[in-house]
Amino acid sequence: MKKRLFRYLLPLLGIAAAATAVFLFIFMRPVPVEVARPAENVLIQVFGLGTVEARILSKVGFEVGAALVKLNADHGDHVKEGDVLARLHSAEQEARVAKAKAGIVNAEAAIKMAEAAIGKARAVLAQKKQTNKRKQALVVRQAVSVEAAEEAQMEQDVAVAELAVAISEVDVAKAALEDAKAQFDVEKVLLDHHLLRAPYDAIVVQRHKELGSVLSPGEALFTLVAPETIWVLAYVDEARAGDLRVGQLAEVRLRSLPRQIFKGHVTRIDIESDRVSEERRVYVACDLCPKSFHLGEQAEIFITTDVLDKALLVPETAVEHFSGIDGTVWTVEDGELHRRTVALGHRTLDSRLEITDGLLDGARVVSSIRSGLREGRTAKVLEEKTLEGTEP
Repeated sequence: MKKRLFRYLLPLLGIAAAATAVFLFIFMRPVPVEVARPAENVLIQVFGLGTVEARILSKVGFEVGAALVKLNADHGDHVKEGDVLARLHSAEQEARVAKAKAGIVNAEAAIKMAEAAIGKARAVLAQKKQTNKRKQALVVRQAVSVEAAEEAQMEQDVAVAELAVAISEVDVAKAALEDAKAQFDVEKVLLDHHLLRAPYDAIVVQRHKELGSVLSPGEALFTLVAPETIWVLAYVDEARAGDLRVGQLAEVRLRSLPRQIFKGHVTRIDIESDRVSEERRVYVACDLCPKSFHLGEQAEIFITTDVLDKALLVPETAVEHFSGIDGTVWTVEDGELHRRTVALGHRTLDSRLEITDGLLDGARVVSSIRSGLREGRTAKVLEEKTLEGTEP
């Protein structure tokens, strides 16, 4: 009976022993882990996606409306400030200018006539004064009648008034001349509005109309851009934009030239963020960009916000309960696994986090989470990964 029972228990004991051995092998043996070690010269960069734009871009046109009779510029042309780009039909306005010029001549002639009238009035006044003086002397000796003396005095007074009128007519004629000159200037300005001049040194991006087109006042004829104001407008996630500053170094990669990187710097950061996409608008100017550009071309930017001389970096996937400022990592301490809450700092473009505080002396951070990790279990370090700075 005992032998039969032993025959039944023996296989069960073997199975139990094998299961125990497997359990000890799987769950009690040292678990192999990879750990990270400090890296040097780590670039902390922020990524942004945007387009090539221009700070100075103008849609220019005429201030008056008429038919387009001459075009001096087209797409891609380089123009200098003051160059005539186009001209409108201006015969009617040229006639107005000629009429205004004739008005100046008439006003100048009127001044001469008024000045001549002054001379005549002064001569008449001198004669009337002399006649009045003689008659006033004769009336005292009763050589002429009182009526004749009074008439002579009245004629002198009239001559004085006529001289004053002649003088005022000169002033009126001079005022008319100034008005004629002002009208002439106005007509010349309106005539000049029939010429479209470049407001600054520019490149013609687009010509919107052709010869013979009748333009309305203010209608765009050319799109101009100042080539020295080309920059990249990039959108950066607000969560990554806190360390951005004007003047920081940046790298630009154009979609049409993916194998080339152009150096630049941050020139402006908009005060207002995009409320829908929750992104910040950042403008990056190239220090040495290609001469040819294409507005609206997609571009990637990498802004360097900091350079860490030495830092301990761990992949974000190895951090549990990441809150943005801290998280939990696995560490190897005296050959055993432990969980530690650590303070986290910068984050690299390849999603590595800088550990700034919370580690015990001699502790190593597990860089790759795997199954079988638990508190107190022995661990075997397979290798130490060298994590260098990130280059885009």
